[in-house]
Amino acid sequence: MINLIHGAVEVERTAAGLLPHRLPAWARAQCPDAQLAMAESQPSGVRLSFQTAATSIELDTLPTKRAYAGMAARPDGVYDLHINGKLARQLSAPGGKIMKIDLAAGASAIEPGATQTLYFTDLPDGDKTIDIWLPHDETTELVDLRANAAITPLTATGKRKWLHHGSSISAGSNAASPSGIWPVVAAGLAGVDLLNLGLSGNALLDPFTARTMRDLPADLISVKLGINLVNTDLLRLRAFAPAVHGFLDTIRDGHPTTPLLVISPLYCPIHEETPGPCLFDAGALSEGRLLFRAVGKQSEIRQGKLTLRVIREHLQAIIKQRQATDPNIHYLDGTRLYGPDDNARLPLPDALHPDAATHQLIGERFHELGFLARR
Repeated sequence: MINLIHGAVEVERTAAGLLPHRLPAWARAQCPDAQLAMAESQPSGVRLSFQTAATSIELDTLPTKRAYAGMAARPDGVYDLHINGKLARQLSAPGGKIMKIDLAAGASAIEPGATQTLYFTDLPDGDKTIDIWLPHDETTELVDLRANAAITPLTATGKRKWLHHGSSISAGSNAASPSGIWPVVAAGLAGVDLLNLGLSGNALLDPFTARTMRDLPADLISVKLGINLVNTDLLRLRAFAPAVHGFLDTIRDGHPTTPLLVISPLYCPIHEETPGPCLFDAGALSEGRLLFRAVGKQSEIRQGKLTLRVIREHLQAIIKQRQATDPNIHYLDGTRLYGPDDNARLPLPDALHPDAATHQLIGERFHELGFLARR
């Protein structure tokens, strides 16, 4: 089954089966952070792709669910089955492991669980290309795949390879299904082969991420930067420009002339003029709701704390500077993908992440502004 997995950087063999990773083992070893470990093992953009005449397909998986103390159960992750590029079936695996998370205490523990089987039945007759997109926000071990006809790995498709890195929004937070996250929407419209390094909470200019991107094949590269730098309160302005330059320099070491699009943050009211950190709203948590709030002070901007407005201003200047010697690097203002008017119509449900309809909107706009505008 390993030769059917697309969209992963590396595949680990576990006691249960195959675990797709979106960072290589050497990179994971350089940052033993639990949030990063969870984010990179969630298979956003990862799919099983093959050709078959089967009318019945069974997939055994071992998912890891997340359960937050004091909150309602999260919906089960969704598996989207596409036939010849079109959504045809959606299923979920109700059981599996459970990662119990106490946000207030900052603690977590995993309970074991059993393998689940998904049955995709009554598929149309004839040869077809199947893509099974794995749940974008649910760590998934692949155990077995069966069908009532032969399964053949896809040969070279000739599609351009799009390598993208971003935050939880790029990973698909609050999207309804894995093929509904905005990078997958954009990739489908553009007809490109996506490798999604959207890492929830971890678009932090980490050198190991840049080196990973440097070493991966790519015909198109995009990097969406900013929101995690603000909501983690990780950098001050003095460190921002050198860190961005270093990140981009490393990517350019492996891709000196590949089109490279740098995207500034989407509109997010809580951090437009207010620095981080960003914390869970304790009052909302006590009511079983997930809501974020910025707790920095505007007076701290003078001390070098970052806001989204500050990041957009400086990121645009950085790219303009680099364009003097790099004609293949480009800048896209993230508020063109989701801006104040969009927020008035489609507000962020938890004050930080877009909903399913907004993911569709962002994907369509990125297709227009990131692909069509640069042909």
